[in-house]
Amino acid sequence: ASRTGPPTVSGRWSLLPAPEPDPTHRAHALARTLLDRHGVVTRGAVAAEGVEGGFSATYRILSAFEDSGQARRGYVVEGLGAAQFAMDGAVDRLRASATARDRADEHTAPRAVVLAAADPANAYGAALPWPEPPTDAGHKPGRKAGSLVVLVDGELTLYMERGGKTLLAWATDPDSPALHAAAEALAHAARAGALGTVTVERANGTSALTSPLARALEIAGFHATPRGLRLRP
Repeated sequence: ASRTGPPTVSGRWSLLPAPEPDPTHRAHALARTLLDRHGVVTRGAVAAEGVEGGFSATYRILSAFEDSGQARRGYVVEGLGAAQFAMDGAVDRLRASATARDRADEHTAPRAVVLAAADPANAYGAALPWPEPPTDAGHKPGRKAGSLVVLVDGELTLYMERGGKTLLAWATDPDSPALHAAAEALAHAARAGALGTVTVERANGTSALTSPLARALEIAGFHATPRGLRLRP
């Protein structure tokens, strides 16, 4: 771009390839992308993506994938209906994960993962419905840009709104191992620079400083300030 041009158009530019004119090829590519992105494609996952034509349009292509051996259809994930499509690798990994969970010792530490709320790896709000907020917190979780979820052993434990001012927690026992694992994971993400400075002002609809969740956050490294519980990178 020219140095005399507006700063909003500065940088390097490249010409994108022409759009694929064949609708069949586009539909095939979309279905393949959904399988790669979600592993198991369900009606809810397609709805969350805002796919034109909805699940019925994608279903036809996925059925063709099944007929040609490119995907499996079946009851892969319990509770999500029979209209599920997955690639062989995804089914094998789910089986391995289930086997490992069955063999795990009951004293094994819970495993927490921090994800963007809209990440395909977060099934809540897509394949799974959001659980009801634990209290009358004044807001509900959603797949919103900038929001985060913390999953502990696959279950929704924390939801943080964009900016980190408000927090929802489904593990409300101050001594809950899941809550402490989620708080530690959130603190680790903040220290790694992924979140910037985080100041939690409200937790489950009440002041974070007096919330039952405060103890778990403070143990994880958050510090009390006049505004709330803060953690810097």
